Amino acid sequence: MTEREFDVEAFLAQPLTARVATAGPTVRPTWFPWEEGAFWILTGPWARLLSRVRTDPAIALVVDVCDLGTGLVRQVIARGQAEILPFDVPRGRRKLNRYLGADDAKWDNRFRHYLLDDPAEQGTVWLRLRPDSLVAKDLSYSV
Repeated sequence: MTEREFDVEAFLAQPLTARVATAGPTVRPTWFPWEEGAFWILTGPWARLLSRVRTDPAIALVVDVCDLGTGLVRQVIARGQAEILPFDVPRGRRKLNRYLGADDAKWDNRFRHYLLDDPAEQGTVWLRLRPDSLVAKDLSYSV
């Protein structure tokens, strides 16, 4: 099977789900924006991810698609050290617009509070992964 090149930026601009792996090992799904050459993951004290990254910031992340109907199989695998950064509402809005649509009146209330509540009070932060390693593969096949 021959790998083909594909537009990684366009692939990562889609509203896909990534899976993040931390020491433990633990893997969890997450939504993300890919901006400024980094994956941005929203987290806080309600999730084990934040405490795991504080203990060991080495993480791996995979974003992939596999469509058996069309034969489209693509993957991006990233590894590096996660940084914990303050939450900013504009990036949070871009992330939620990407996955939930531009009309925030239609969003489930679970998501709206990230933009309305005080992030410092809630403990909401970003994990930023600027990959030390990023491997993109197109393993698509003909059906």
